[in-house]
Amino acid sequence: MGLVSATTAVGALAADLLVPATARQHMRNPRWPGHAKFHDAQYIVMSALLGGLGLRMVTTRRGDPDRNLLAAAAVVSTPWLGMYGAALFPGTTLIDEEFRAGAPAVEGNIAAGTVCLALLAAGVGLARPSVG
Repeated sequence: MGLVSATTAVGALAADLLVPATARQHMRNPRWPGHAKFHDAQYIVMSALLGGLGLRMVTTRRGDPDRNLLAAAAVVSTPWLGMYGAALFPGTTLIDEEFRAGAPAVEGNIAAGTVCLALLAAGVGLARPSVG
């Protein structure tokens, strides 16, 4: 849970702004208008806040640990689940046309989201107390 929380907190910042190969498709894409960059920056900040909140929830000694775990999983899953929903909106694409050549069969955001959601589910399943 901590790994996915940390990845959520810094992943969008790294991928969309810092790592040159992927940042050129996002914040460092000169073809993107300012409003598109605004919404990407909003996503970066939101992901950092949600990831940090999830990390805090799973490391605190306050409250019920099982409840904190479930709440953290719900909070941290939000940006990853949002990627699937965003792909359903009319006019959105997973990758811009100029970057499609040589792109992997499974788009990177969807692959990362799927891995993170699977890790969250496994982490919750392994960490929750057995019933009965």
